[in-house]
Order: sequence, then C-alpha cells, then structure tokens
Amino acid sequence: MEKLLEVSSLTAGYGDGPAILDGAHLSVEPGKIHCIIGPNGAGKSTLLKAICGMLKIRKGDVKFKGQSLKGLRPDQVLRKGICFVPQERALFPKMTVRENLRMGGFSLADKSGLEKRIDEIEERFPILRERRDQHAGTMSGGQQQTLAMARTLIIKPDIVMLDEPSLGLAPKIVAEMFDIMRLMAGEGITILLVEQNALTGLKNADWGVVLDLGRTLFEGPADEVLSDPRIQELYLGGKKAA
Repeated sequence: MEKLLEVSSLTAGYGDGPAILDGAHLSVEPGKIHCIIGPNGAGKSTLLKAICGMLKIRKGDVKFKGQSLKGLRPDQVLRKGICFVPQERALFPKMTVRENLRMGGFSLADKSGLEKRIDEIEERFPILRERRDQHAGTMSGGQQQTLAMARTLIIKPDIVMLDEPSLGLAPKIVAEMFDIMRLMAGEGITILLVEQNALTGLKNADWGVVLDLGRTLFEGPADEVLSDPRIQELYLGGKKAA
C-alpha cells in the first residue's frame, strides 16, 4: 500500500540545542491508527512537531503524498491536510465552544460552508452542541479534548496528530477518546498519536512505533509490538496484552 506520510533519517531539535531526533523514520498508511511509544525524552513529541513544521528539520525529510514538507511553516502543513493537537490542546479558553470550532476553519480559503460544517460536527458530538455557548476554559479535561479533536475535523484533514491525548484523563474518558479516534479512522482519517499509556495506545492502534534516544527502534503491526518480549520488558513494564 502506498504510504501517506514517510519520515526518513530525520534529525531535529530545539533552537541551536542538541539533536533530539537523530535518524528517526516512520511510515504512515492511510486510514489507520498509528501509536508512537517510548520512554520520556525519546523524541516522541519532537517528531510530531517536526512533521507539522514547528521545528526545523536539520537532516532527513518528511514526505506527504510523495511531496516534501521540509521548510514549510505550520500553517502551510495544515493546509496540506495535517492537523496537530498538542498536549495543551491549544484551545481558546475565553471563547465559546462554537467559536473554537469556528477558529478550526481559519485556514479554509472558502468559508461559505463553514457554519454548516460546524453544525455537522455538533451533531456528531452532542456534548459540544449542548455546550456550544460555554467558554472552553470552563469545560472538563475530557470535554476539552473532545473539542480539540472535533475542531480538527472542520477542515476534513488527511492526518490528525495527537500528542498525549489521554494525559490527565480518567480511564472512562480515555476510552471515549479512543472511540473518537476509531470513528475518525473509520471515515478515512489517519491518526498518528504519541501515547504515555503504551499498553492502552497499542491495544487501540493498527500500527506501533517504538522510539528511543531519537531513533526508531521498531515499527510494525500493533499486535506484533505488543507480543514482542523485548518490547514488553523495556517499554511495557513486562506486561503482556490481555
């Protein structure tokens, strides 16, 4: 199958500091959930930031649909069809839910159908419709994450990248987040996520990627990653998938 996104021999870091990524690689297939795991400091979040243009690529390349993204600004990458939801969710806390959804369409050249698109998103996520006039900053963590994920759908992206979407959320809410991801994948949207709970992330993914010390150590079907004894010992706390 043709790869939607390919990362090859990627080196990147922050400012003039040392390289956090040093030869990372990644292959992303369309319509699937890809989960990146690894210890703290492995470069997982850095990888997402390099893909979306927030960090300069020092060496290597990122190709989307066969075309290089190297040197593009985040807004240019967004217009290509790649949305990034950072750990802090990047919502506008003093704006309402509806206004935050509207901001999701700022990159659209033609905004004539934006309000209809927002109506469709609210129909899909009833909690957002119920709270459309509530300020985003007063919502619970799970509701804010739902809003952040739903907002990406406004521009009908090809890829949604999520950095630690389950961080700080109760198990029930985490399950709901992965339900949303599967819904998005079922509609043909590719998911690329960094997940602190490696076991949960891999169980809900199609493809697993192990990153450590800035390099990709292994990537393959998620069930193979889960069943590999070496990965279980080093990155899953010795736990086998139930």
